Amino acid sequence: MKIGVVAEIKDQENRVALTPAGAADLVQAGHEVLVQGAAGRGAGFDDDAYEHAGAEIVSVRRAWACDLVLKVKEPLEVEYPFLMHQILFTYLHLSGVEKALTETLLARGTTAIAYETVEDSEGRLPLLAPMSGVAGTMAVTMGSFWLARYNEGRGTLLGEVMGRRHGKVVVVGDGVVGRHAARAADAMGAEVFLLGRHPEREAELKSDVGEGITFVLSNPETVAEHCRDADLLIGAVLRRGAKAPMIVSEAMVETMKPGAVIIDVSIDQGGCVETARPTTHARPVYREHGVIHYCVANMPGAYPRTSTIALTDATLPYVMKLADEGLHALRQDSAFAKGVNVHGGHVCCRAVAEDLDLLDSYRAFVDVDL
Repeated sequence: MKIGVVAEIKDQENRVALTPAGAADLVQAGHEVLVQGAAGRGAGFDDDAYEHAGAEIVSVRRAWACDLVLKVKEPLEVEYPFLMHQILFTYLHLSGVEKALTETLLARGTTAIAYETVEDSEGRLPLLAPMSGVAGTMAVTMGSFWLARYNEGRGTLLGEVMGRRHGKVVVVGDGVVGRHAARAADAMGAEVFLLGRHPEREAELKSDVGEGITFVLSNPETVAEHCRDADLLIGAVLRRGAKAPMIVSEAMVETMKPGAVIIDVSIDQGGCVETARPTTHARPVYREHGVIHYCVANMPGAYPRTSTIALTDATLPYVMKLADEGLHALRQDSAFAKGVNVHGGHVCCRAVAEDLDLLDSYRAFVDVDL
């Protein structure tokens, strides 16, 4: 199969969908790998490394004109003309972006497979997990930075000083993002409150994250209570394939202390904080009710080398299956097939169809002809 790797054009997005080592594995398996010139430069992988791996360096048009196109982020409007009857494998987050992208994928007959809805045999999200881990850990470092007084934050250090913990970190959601965020904050020495919906997980969470955290059953009352004196609030809520539920209301934000920080990691799925709106790495924050909001939709793009290696480690086995077997690989693996969001002019992810009011176009992947 001919596999294209295109450069990312989203603001400050320096990740690339495939490392040179991954390209070498695909070439050795008998596939052609076409990499857009300079696609890996921002992540520290130059064109020579890809050529040494057996890939060909090509123009953007040739990279898109392949059987299988690998990306990191959803196509932007200027890339829509490149969409055609190829397989597109990337983070799509269709429920959280403009409806026009989904409509274009439908009209162009693209088969769009979303990393974030692919499951494994145990129902986990193996291709979302590595970037969730990066974003969760990063949420604490970004929160700590924006809390500094020179950023007009509260001036609270997240960390232990002379045996005393400083800074209250409230993490809403106990999935991969939440656990990484809580672990990082606990390791720094902050007071950490992890809000989740399953009290039976408390022992597991403390074992996995740290005995120093406090688990809180998440409901509107407890979220409101812990918002009031939080120095850093991290939104880490996920609803698979669908818009994130609104957990933190504007009224709750209004009760927070001036200079407190909100990091809404759920923003790429619409956000779980009512006052959140997408920002970029170039302009990462804004203030609402005196609270600093950091809502960058591609957080791991700030650390592209680590993120690219972690992403390729996770995606390469799935890329290899697609390259070897085409769409038949999805027919044979129902968990992998859950990644198909659009195929054959139909929306194949029900959550996306519901969120975008496209149920008339919905059809399960197994019912659509290859």
